[in-house]
Amino acid sequence: MRIVRICAALNDLHPTMSAMYLEVYQLHVHYANRPTPAVAGVSFGLHAGDIGVLIGPSGCGKTTLLRAVAGLERASAGEIKLAKALVSSVNTFVPAESRRIGMVFQDYALFPHLDVAHNVAFGIHHLPKAERVARVQEVLNLVDLPDVAKRYPHELSGGQQQRVALARALAPKPQLLLLDEPFSNLDVDLRERLAHELRAILKKANATALFVTHDQLEAFAIGDVIGVMHEGKLHQWADAYTLYHRPATRFVADFIGHGVFSKATVELHDEPDGIHKHVVTPLGELHDISPDVLEALPVGECDVLLRADDIVHDDNAPTKAQIVRKAFRGSEFLYTLRLKTGETVVAHVPSHHDHQLGEWIGIRAEVDHVVTFEREI
Repeated sequence: MRIVRICAALNDLHPTMSAMYLEVYQLHVHYANRPTPAVAGVSFGLHAGDIGVLIGPSGCGKTTLLRAVAGLERASAGEIKLAKALVSSVNTFVPAESRRIGMVFQDYALFPHLDVAHNVAFGIHHLPKAERVARVQEVLNLVDLPDVAKRYPHELSGGQQQRVALARALAPKPQLLLLDEPFSNLDVDLRERLAHELRAILKKANATALFVTHDQLEAFAIGDVIGVMHEGKLHQWADAYTLYHRPATRFVADFIGHGVFSKATVELHDEPDGIHKHVVTPLGELHDISPDVLEALPVGECDVLLRADDIVHDDNAPTKAQIVRKAFRGSEFLYTLRLKTGETVVAHVPSHHDHQLGEWIGIRAEVDHVVTFEREI
């Protein structure tokens, strides 16, 4: 078992950015009619060929940040570099049309009066005709739509329109591709599948991309690295596994996945072989903690993050909890459970264990990564 205790926000990323293809350092975007910045001191880097995702609740600043990278918003402080070239600072501003950035918008912005071939060719009219026709067919093949060149947008499904918009953005061979919630107009069942397809297309094209979404499943399906934003600030920039198991702030811990914060105590026990630390929670003591990690924990009260997959349904367990809410997820239920102490936890339980609301079941903690934070009053 591994414990991570984090009390500070994201460290300054600037010293490690020299090898990055897209570099954003201490970026601020401030609107005159707002008392606080829309983007506040954001720093991150993206390697060439990688897909970055910005995720967070509505109004957190992720789209504003994307627009600043695109050159559609001016930064009030900080820097943006693309392929080591400075494109934005207090004294430098390269306009959007000169940044060689492709964009895919929520509504795809396809021209209804043009067929697919002419839509895709819109940004490459400077090429000779033969080269232009060849490039259109090349990107249509890339997005797996080789036979739709003569069709019109209204003749395509939503998923096909999304891929045409992607082909149009890729046609000019941009330095960077930006995607602003491109699946928001599609039904839920289609979104995750298209997210996997989009990732495969971008990887095949060796494209460097920055993607904005509010949907965690999309972010996990697409991103090599994911940034979690809240109130204009970037709380963490990491891969999905790290965000889930080693969240840097309470907001990330609460926003990513299903989990609750539970009161816990790190105690010193005088035992025959010496004094030892123990981590005690409402579900009992947490075991199998490596001695070096346990030793680093300060004694006293804390909050422990218990995710749904940390709680195991076990009828023989001494700890009992009452089912107060249940959500059917197909292969499993997401149970919300109340302990006798009054605290609440959540648990994933296989759907053939169909217990009733109000029923008491046995549970135990089986935690591979324990994340603790300072006790919140």
